[in-house]
Amino acid sequence: MALTPRLTHLGTGSFRPGDGAEDEGLDFGQMLTAFAAAGRANSLVSLSGFRDLAPEYLPTIATVAANLTSMDLSYAPVNPDQVLLFIGQCRSLETLWVLDSVRDEGLQAVAMCCKKLQVLRVLPLDAHEDADELVSEVGLTAISEGCRDLRSILYFCQRMTNAAVISMSHNCPELKVFRLCIMGRHRPDHVTGEPMDEGFGAIVRNCSKLTRLSTSGHLTDRAFEYIGNYGSSLRTLSVAFAGDSDLALQHILQGCSKLEKLEIRDCPFGDAGLLSGMHHFYNMRFVWMSGCSLTLQGCQEVARQLPRMVVELINSQPEIEKTDGVDILYMYRSLEGPREDVPPFVKIL
Repeated sequence: MALTPRLTHLGTGSFRPGDGAEDEGLDFGQMLTAFAAAGRANSLVSLSGFRDLAPEYLPTIATVAANLTSMDLSYAPVNPDQVLLFIGQCRSLETLWVLDSVRDEGLQAVAMCCKKLQVLRVLPLDAHEDADELVSEVGLTAISEGCRDLRSILYFCQRMTNAAVISMSHNCPELKVFRLCIMGRHRPDHVTGEPMDEGFGAIVRNCSKLTRLSTSGHLTDRAFEYIGNYGSSLRTLSVAFAGDSDLALQHILQGCSKLEKLEIRDCPFGDAGLLSGMHHFYNMRFVWMSGCSLTLQGCQEVARQLPRMVVELINSQPEIEKTDGVDILYMYRSLEGPREDVPPFVKIL
């Protein structure tokens, strides 16, 4: 840092003192001096890394925070108190990646200080359904109220409410990417017990520039009716553990005319839903469906009617031979035609 006075992007591996003679590291004073020099140069705009973090070093970030536009803490499990050591100086921050260890309190601090924030990712410290609840609708609401310029959000949580999602749709109408990942399957609004239909409906209705959407929680066909009716700008859609019937998939394929990438996992969609998109598949980059209710006959019909689509059937459990049911469907358009390197568990129709 001393020898690169015009350094703009810094990715740190270790951010801690050394362990011994062979691992010298930098003590706190040396680290503070290095960051202070960078802070005086006013050139540093991006910080990332922090794979090996000593929390007592975090205050040094404050010395370079004034000009930072991007910070990636997705490997650093900082808590709310530690966030407060530097976030108050991050007034120019536009992109922030954090772990959910910051909790709702940390997100509230971000909302108060980072008014220019455009991209936020809140990633899980523990990505299991039964993990501790660290962030919730409280943090999401705070971000939507404090960061009105938000364009993109990825938010992992254990619970959510329609009210919080609706609030975001009103406060952040410029959103282009909304990816809400409620890690428990089929979880409804935890306050009202209602499906999350109205929340996602508000997102597609009020955020007219939305191009990417990831859904989660308990969703009925009604949510996908909203998506089909209002998601005219959507290009990428990810769906998991949602919907009641093929009608949901029909709403998507018949309503989202600009859709290019569709990923569906563990939904009750079958051949009727798939075949409803025959008019649109040539306009798409790919369709991925796993754990659904497709049959071999339905997939063969797609391959027959759309010869320029590559239709792959993937068996994720090669030791179990599939006769009629389809484990994974992956289909994509290709000028080159089918690939030649398929392993035994992949069948191209």
